[in-house]
Amino acid sequence: MDLRIFTEPQQGATYDDVLAVARATEDLGFDAFFRSDHYLTMGGDGLPGPTDAWTTLAGLARETSRIRLGTLVSSATFRYPGVLAIQVAQVDQMSGGRVELGLGAGWFAAEHAAYGIPFPAKRFGILTEQLEIVTGLWGTPVGETFDHAGEHYTLTDSPALPKPEQRSPLDPSRAGVPVIVGGGGPTRTPALAARFAAEYNQAFPEVASVPGRIAHVRAACVEAGRDPETLVQSVALVLCVGRDEAELARRASAIGREVPELRANGVAGTPDEAVERLTWLAAQGVERVYLQVLDLADLEHLQLVAEQVAPHLPGA
Repeated sequence: MDLRIFTEPQQGATYDDVLAVARATEDLGFDAFFRSDHYLTMGGDGLPGPTDAWTTLAGLARETSRIRLGTLVSSATFRYPGVLAIQVAQVDQMSGGRVELGLGAGWFAAEHAAYGIPFPAKRFGILTEQLEIVTGLWGTPVGETFDHAGEHYTLTDSPALPKPEQRSPLDPSRAGVPVIVGGGGPTRTPALAARFAAEYNQAFPEVASVPGRIAHVRAACVEAGRDPETLVQSVALVLCVGRDEAELARRASAIGREVPELRANGVAGTPDEAVERLTWLAAQGVERVYLQVLDLADLEHLQLVAEQVAPHLPGA
């Protein structure tokens, strides 16, 4: 099972704060460092203010050497798809081919209002076209052009440059980066994942719902004529682990959460409890877990998981 560290810098973090967590992620042996793509805090003052996701990842691309890097998830409302394709391809080149793109429809209306970003009521069609365009631009052979005429975007005679360093997981003959699609809907989102994604992510689900959602997206793959085994199954869950109850309570308090709630639907409790939760997820078909780290200053938390949880997981 891959363990990835996932952060929420909009809650209040500088680039240097994020860099410290990314370096710890790499040094401690985790698979990847991911961050949210948000511009407004969801509680508290958010000082010193947000950092842009792809600007941050560009910096981390040059200051790390092994870990995968990406967003969980970028909002389709934030960037034109042509611009996003250029940004992601460039950061992939800067990292030597270590970037992944999580892309979603966007949901946080307040951050759009705060920064003057349009927030259409209907966004699923926008997301679908963005996935078509971004993957289409990357996959267009060098020397050919890309065109798209849709309801939301029109591209004419695009040179479809630059190309990512990586090859598309869905078609290794073409350039591309792994795309992550996630959501809880039973029909439309699984269909999008089956069509475009290398990975399907469940973000903070009730743990009991995980097997059913996996079944939905696997069925969508079959309906689309795709082998379900080619789609990585992942979940994102909040992390809160302590050596004893006092340390656990301290970490829960630091992120403003209650221990019983974290134990119910997070990777939380003692190291043994965390191993039990992750082992159960693996048995349901989950191959990758994003551990949401909310206290970016608590690097000892990551060390505890690396030393007392990760070595005891399936396939470790």
